[in-house]
Amino acid sequence: MKNTKQPTNKPKLSSYWIYALVILFFASTYFIGGDSSTSVSKNINISSFERFLNKGEIKEVTVINKNLAQVTLQRDALNSPDHKNANSVNFLGQKNINGPHYVFEIGNLELFQNKLELAEEKGIQFSYNFKTIENKWFDVLIGFLPLLILVGLWIFFMRRMSGAGGGGGSQIFSIGKSKAKLFDQKSDVKVTFKDVAGLEGAKEEVQEIVDFLKNPTKYTKLGGKIPKGALLVGLPGTGKTLLAKAVAGEAKVPFFSLSGSDFVEMFVGVGASRVRDLFKQAKEKSPAIIFIDEIDAIGRARGKSNMTGGNDERENTLNQLLTEMDGFGTNTNVIVIAATNRADVLDKALMRAGRFDRQIYVDLPDVRERKEIFAVHLKPIKTAKNLDTDFLSKQTPGFSGADIANVCNEAALIAARKSKKSVNKQDFLDAVDRIVGGLEKKNKIITENEKKTIAFHEAGHATVSWFLEHAAPLVKVTIVPRGQSLGAAWYLPEERQIVKPEQILDEMCAALGGRAAEKVMFNNISTGALSDLEKVTKQARSMVTVYGLNDKIGNLTYYDSSGQNDYGFTKPYSDVTAQVIDKEISNIIETQYQRAIKLLKKHKTKLIELADFLLEKEVIFKEDLIRIYGERPFDPKDLVKKK
Repeated sequence: MKNTKQPTNKPKLSSYWIYALVILFFASTYFIGGDSSTSVSKNINISSFERFLNKGEIKEVTVINKNLAQVTLQRDALNSPDHKNANSVNFLGQKNINGPHYVFEIGNLELFQNKLELAEEKGIQFSYNFKTIENKWFDVLIGFLPLLILVGLWIFFMRRMSGAGGGGGSQIFSIGKSKAKLFDQKSDVKVTFKDVAGLEGAKEEVQEIVDFLKNPTKYTKLGGKIPKGALLVGLPGTGKTLLAKAVAGEAKVPFFSLSGSDFVEMFVGVGASRVRDLFKQAKEKSPAIIFIDEIDAIGRARGKSNMTGGNDERENTLNQLLTEMDGFGTNTNVIVIAATNRADVLDKALMRAGRFDRQIYVDLPDVRERKEIFAVHLKPIKTAKNLDTDFLSKQTPGFSGADIANVCNEAALIAARKSKKSVNKQDFLDAVDRIVGGLEKKNKIITENEKKTIAFHEAGHATVSWFLEHAAPLVKVTIVPRGQSLGAAWYLPEERQIVKPEQILDEMCAALGGRAAEKVMFNNISTGALSDLEKVTKQARSMVTVYGLNDKIGNLTYYDSSGQNDYGFTKPYSDVTAQVIDKEISNIIETQYQRAIKLLKKHKTKLIELADFLLEKEVIFKEDLIRIYGERPFDPKDLVKKK
């Protein structure tokens, strides 16, 4: 028979009680160190004191510490109706005949003493004296005050670093404990795999991990081993943390969740201690899952950026994590799932098989997956009946799941701002414009000449892209300032898996159409093409140094996808090659600039018509370009030949 003890609930002394006791100690010290009679004396003002003095009702006046006066009345005066509110009973409930009965602040001591002397000259019978009371306990406490402040600050910071949980002073010693939040079948986790739209491949991998822990014999009976860990890699907002929440909701095993920064601490050895404590808790509750979000906070490659050459606390934490994941005594019933958008900076030892056996790439959603994501985020929103989610998914290329959630929320806010009863298609288009371009600034001060330059600049973008086969199709053009831009041309880029040189060159030519239009119309250029120049310079440099799409450089790339080669201030090519690269980048950009100028000169009349219409309407759409230019031509005769 097992002998069980009833748990005893020991009362814990709350920190609030400690603070209350300290305050009471200070208060009692003040009153005990002073004269306790002042605590039972009635406060009066100096005018009442003079009135009582002139009537001869005062027996004695005692001035304490040159600022406070205690007044004792004559015994006969206590029966007067004027003194019915006087303290005739002391703090013990006894008859207070000896006083003092009143107390007040005297203000200027010299003036008060003159009043007393004048009263004596008038023959009023009373006595007065001066007394100094020293509060020795209070003086001692004042001497220890700096030490008390330091102790209080130390307790405060230790409590902050130890985090929530625990009671009273026990938190001070919990600094090395894990901060992981535990989710189990009792936790209210509502996210499941049904709430994760798209990401079919990633969901399948993660679902299999959950199934490993639910039915381990299904996979181990043939000699296989349960994987140690899985690494979710993807761009921000693609749904890595959401997948982990779905695992917590689906798994019927304990799920420990925390961030990589939770291991980082200012004290030496705390990070490694928290790793040990985390795995200890997980092993005690195994089978279990540990989820570490943003693991690059502690998993960066060792030996880099260690300028001091001393002991690196982050490296100690990483070493402990490596040991726990695949070292002696590793419990195979604990699976680690981690997420990062910086897989290129992670340490090689962390990425090897046996620690993170699987790397699950969470890509940006395609048009079909975006439709599914819209369906999830539109559930709580009251939308119009004829809302086309196919159209919305096509209007948001390159958007992540978080971006789509933001679009739905912004659309609802825009519709509410306009006092609509439902959210319609235009609200979603306005939300996309708000997120991509920024807030409209119709009150921005722009001169007529600047407005005309902006109109021709944006019309130049629209015209060049209209006559290039591989340029993205235009959606609308506006000269209303948004965010930091004074105007914008909106395109709907084609979703490509690979890009050919002619496609990149057409995009560069369209980007340079704004500056080319300024040159054609005004024979001058402005600073308005900064973002365009930045874009085309990056594209040209990528063609030459990354993708090997330049004849002079050849089939070479200077891009390192692993991120392990840190060149620092040096370059992976010679100075002669650097000059060739710079020249080729400049030639590519200049060729496309001249190509845009020739195209705009050919259609100069239509360019002017489009710019004037843009100045009038401020916003024009694809239908307006069809009216002015006709349908987009892709006959080689209408296209300007590439140099």
